[in-house]
Amino acid sequence: MIVPLTPLDFGRRAFRHYPDKPAVVDGTFRATYREFAARVYRFASRLEQEGLRPGDRVAVLAPNSHQLLEAFYAVPWMGGVLVPLNTRLAAQDYAYILEHSGSRWLFVDRELLPAVADVVGSLERVMVFGGVPADQDPYETWLAGGDPTPRPYVVADENDLITLNYTSGTTARPKGVMLTHRNTFLNATDVLLHLGLRRGERYLHALPMFHVNGWGGVWAVTGVGGVHVISRRADGPVLWDLIHTHRIDAMCGAPVVLNAMANTPHRPPEVPLRLFTGGAPPPAALVERFFREGIAVVHVYGLTETGPWATISEPLTEAEEPDLAERSRRMSYQGIEQLMVGQVQVHRPDGTEVAWNGEGLGEIAVRGNTVMAGYYRQPEETDKAIRGGWFYTGDLAVVHPDGSIQIRDRAKDVIISGGENISSIEVEDVLYRHPAVLEAAVIAVPHERWGETPKAIVVLKPGHTATAEELIAFCRERLAHFKCPTSVDFVEALPHTASGKIQKFQLREPYWRGYSERVRG
Repeated sequence: MIVPLTPLDFGRRAFRHYPDKPAVVDGTFRATYREFAARVYRFASRLEQEGLRPGDRVAVLAPNSHQLLEAFYAVPWMGGVLVPLNTRLAAQDYAYILEHSGSRWLFVDRELLPAVADVVGSLERVMVFGGVPADQDPYETWLAGGDPTPRPYVVADENDLITLNYTSGTTARPKGVMLTHRNTFLNATDVLLHLGLRRGERYLHALPMFHVNGWGGVWAVTGVGGVHVISRRADGPVLWDLIHTHRIDAMCGAPVVLNAMANTPHRPPEVPLRLFTGGAPPPAALVERFFREGIAVVHVYGLTETGPWATISEPLTEAEEPDLAERSRRMSYQGIEQLMVGQVQVHRPDGTEVAWNGEGLGEIAVRGNTVMAGYYRQPEETDKAIRGGWFYTGDLAVVHPDGSIQIRDRAKDVIISGGENISSIEVEDVLYRHPAVLEAAVIAVPHERWGETPKAIVVLKPGHTATAEELIAFCRERLAHFKCPTSVDFVEALPHTASGKIQKFQLREPYWRGYSERVRG
């Protein structure tokens, strides 16, 4: 007997077996699994009543909210494909994505309605929600007309699409990553296994749910009857308040979120907290700081195209590595492949695997169960990314003797100065150790003699001071001199994507203006 794999089965199980357990906490909104299920069934039935059919696209533009969580179940429950939209895009990006995806409907948070005001006329239906009391919310009125009777989900084939996730479009038009029921079921299972979620635990949605489906957390938490505690904003004071108020067991967030938390006055959590981070290698100094507070930081790695989780840096015990600083440093490694992914290797240009010696540089490649079905309506881009049965990530890495992968840089972020390859990540890690540095990004800038040279862009902690000369000297004490920044600029803030990655292309732009090529090493 073969039953299609789908993360919706996590919902089916929880709705059946945990009806009276708490399911959702979103501000003043509360729902048990019985109430959550009824809202999902009503939502799905209303979509059908108004003519949406299996395969139809339904877009949602919203920050973390119970309405967005409901859409992750209701739209695919009736066989539709959810298109979760990044809340930080420009109006022209929304216009492109809605047209390119073929979305028929758009659900939009009232706060974000101005961002799509110019394109709503091209859609069959736009439903605005939030921002007003429930008895005045058109979404609630619309939902009340649905049928709350339990209904089976519609999944004809596990390889059918469940979500269409558009990349942030930092260097070109956003690409639609096609994720299937099978992809997302196996990724959500990895989240359950590696995050160690247990029945009834409380999970804090600090990571945007629209970002690769909250890394799978939107479904994984439900699978064990956990509590979805939803945070609309990911700033330090808000997160610490929720962590203490709701006695949070686990959460995920990019290093920029961890940095904000670390630099917010707080007391350590009363409940042991598991904090998974990804999107960029976490600075060792940041990891060590949380370790000292009894918070277990774990580094995971992946891309939208890999579903997203691909690897995990499994924590070393104190017996395996007594030195806390070394354990923290090792947590910046991307680690080894997760259980459900398939294979993750580092390849030379000829497609062979690099030696496990911590020196041979290659590109991370993934093949297996969580890799996307391809880019929607972009077969040429799909063929560029998937070659010889492997998805090539664009991340350059080495493999250590124990099999742990460590990224040296994105291919486009490696600095080549005087013929020497310099990892911007390595230099940033040193800068983060300086007591005055809040955030740092290292980029290549033109240099008459060396072609290009490292420049540090730095945000200082409030109340702290440092000079460019001081930071350069700090790096020269800890790195080979050719790797060190030759200049430092201080800024109020760094540009980030919604997932917390620093947008280095924006930082590079002013320094390379007027040059025909962006690499001169």
